[in-house]
Amino acid sequence: MARIVILGAGVAGHTAARHLGRLVSKEHDVIVVTPNSKWNWIPSNIWVGVGEMKPEQVTFELAPVYKKLGVQYCQAKAVSIHPEGGEKIEKPYVTIEYTGPDNMGEAGTLEYDYLINATGPKLNFAATEGLGPDGFSASVCTAGHAVEANKWLQRMIDEMKAGENRTFVIGTGHGMCTCQGAAFEYIYNIEHTLRTANVRDKARLIWISNEYELGDFGMGGIHLTRGGYITNGKVFGESLMVERGIEWITRAHVNKVEKNKIHYETLDGEFHELDFDFTMLIPPFAGVGLKSFDKLGEDITDTMFAPNNLMKVDGDYTARPYDEWSAKDWPRTYQSPLYKNVFAAGIAFAPPHLISKPMQSPNGTPINPTPPRTGMPSANIGKAVALSIRDMLNGSQSPTHTASMTEMGAACVASTGMNIFNGTAASMTVYPVVPDFEKYPIYGRDMSLTFGEIGLAGHWMKYALHHMFMYQAQVKPGWTMIPD
Repeated sequence: MARIVILGAGVAGHTAARHLGRLVSKEHDVIVVTPNSKWNWIPSNIWVGVGEMKPEQVTFELAPVYKKLGVQYCQAKAVSIHPEGGEKIEKPYVTIEYTGPDNMGEAGTLEYDYLINATGPKLNFAATEGLGPDGFSASVCTAGHAVEANKWLQRMIDEMKAGENRTFVIGTGHGMCTCQGAAFEYIYNIEHTLRTANVRDKARLIWISNEYELGDFGMGGIHLTRGGYITNGKVFGESLMVERGIEWITRAHVNKVEKNKIHYETLDGEFHELDFDFTMLIPPFAGVGLKSFDKLGEDITDTMFAPNNLMKVDGDYTARPYDEWSAKDWPRTYQSPLYKNVFAAGIAFAPPHLISKPMQSPNGTPINPTPPRTGMPSANIGKAVALSIRDMLNGSQSPTHTASMTEMGAACVASTGMNIFNGTAASMTVYPVVPDFEKYPIYGRDMSLTFGEIGLAGHWMKYALHHMFMYQAQVKPGWTMIPD
């Protein structure tokens, strides 16, 4: 009997756990280690942040779900990986710190035969002074954060109804942020909420982003087939902003947030200030801080992980100029090159390079989005890793399934206002996520599979997807029929 330990229960980790639970848990031990007691469908937090959903509609308890799957649940935080074992423990193991109410703070170890690092991102609010719920900006990164954001929003609405004008600033809180999508959805849902409350005329809405231009999304910009013609993401994004009366600032690195004031630097090296009454800024992501040690106890973190503490996998991390990177550099199996029984999935793996061109201001400040790996890519990677481990348990000498982001499409339905009658969403598909200019020399993507539209039908789709994925994640009857 083998033991598979999964660190993290986000989209990638939970997907891997679901599939390993149904495939191997009768013959092998599957253990999920996560500091959280609840699973959160993060894409719907933006609706919690405008009061359209409650936290219990986007979360559920993990323990009962894993019990149904025959998966062991361990509420703890992973601290370190010991892929060669140690002086006292012969097998590979991880050290953990329990976070459950009955054993909070206690330390422990878990031996493993296979390990999946799916720890997801550290929400690195500390990278920008004053950023985040403990500072002066709101967040929708967790359901709890989103509840507090909505309270702030409702106070603003009350003040506008009393005749006050208010400024809202939404976007990214650092020059190296990824995942602009959540902020993109949130600013449009705020705009829709203000219109519904009949106070839109009292509000100034400003988008601030580290993108070189609108529509970059950390993917080097996109071209979309729309209405029979091809347009670029810049036109798509700007037309939507103009239509909703939203101002925008791009090429910006937020370096400090004070009460009612944002300080930021632009790519031209100039420094600016921006007053606000409400702000929600997405933080940059980093690895969660896992350490790694060899059999003698020597620290090998710098060998196993990239400088941002994301795990190196089977990609090509050779340092070379941006223009010399290619689609071939991206990982396919997500297996560690050093330890064949260790994998990383979802945000926990280190991208080999930026998709958007790296840029910096004359002051040396990097200002460019980093690659997105959330949602569909994370789920596909988690499933591929799970299926490879199943086959390796059955005798395969190497991973059998791949999920390269250069061969993977992604669908994004971005809410721009929630209402069954007048809500809207921007529906976009991109294939592949990472452009391949050798295969698709003009745009880097297959334009017959890369398109975008906006409208009420998109909102219905977004709402349906929320319920589908909440149903699937809870492994309710027929869950395997729903695509990851």
